[in-house]
Amino acid sequence: MNYEDVLQFWFSRTSKDKWFKNDQAFDDEIRRLFGRCWESACRGELFTWRENLYGRLAEIIVLDQFSRNLNRQSSAAWQQDGMALILAQEALKLEGWEYLTLDEKGFMLMPWMHSESVDIHEKAVELFAQLKGGSYAQSEREHREIILRFGRYPHRNALLGRASSADERDFLEKQRLSFF
Repeated sequence: MNYEDVLQFWFSRTSKDKWFKNDQAFDDEIRRLFGRCWESACRGELFTWRENLYGRLAEIIVLDQFSRNLNRQSSAAWQQDGMALILAQEALKLEGWEYLTLDEKGFMLMPWMHSESVDIHEKAVELFAQLKGGSYAQSEREHREIILRFGRYPHRNALLGRASSADERDFLEKQRLSFF
C-alpha cells in the first residue's frame, strides 16, 4: 500500500459523492481496500509517508476519515483524532501548501475541525477562512459553535460513556446535523 492509492481513491469522483454520508457499502469498500493500511496508520507505521505533503495528507485521511468510516457507532471512530491533528498541525510548516487543491487543503485541515478544544477551533476558523470556495469555512464555524456551547460534541457522548446534560439532550433531539 502506498499513499498514492489512498489519495486516488479518496479524491475520485465516486468517492467524493460519498464523503460525509453514512454509506455501508462505501465503508465496506474502505475496509476491504484499506483496512490493513488503517491498522498500520494507527500503530504509527506509515511514518515514511510524512516525507512529503501528499503522503502526510494521505495519512491524515486514513487516520481522520477512514477511522470514521471503519468505526461507525463506536468510540474508535475518534481514537486517532489526536494523531491526525498533530500531523495536520505539522503539515502547515511544509512546503507545497499552495499546490494543493481546495479539497486537499480541506481534508488536510479536517482534524482541526474534529477537535473538541476551543483553542484549536479558534485557529481552525482562521485556517478554514483562507480556503476560497467550497463550504469548509462554514462547516468549521458550525462545528466551533457546538464546541463553544458545550465544550465537546454531544453526539459522541453515548459512545464515549459521557453523560449528556439536559441542554445537550435537547440539542441532539432538535438538531439533525448533516456532518455527524
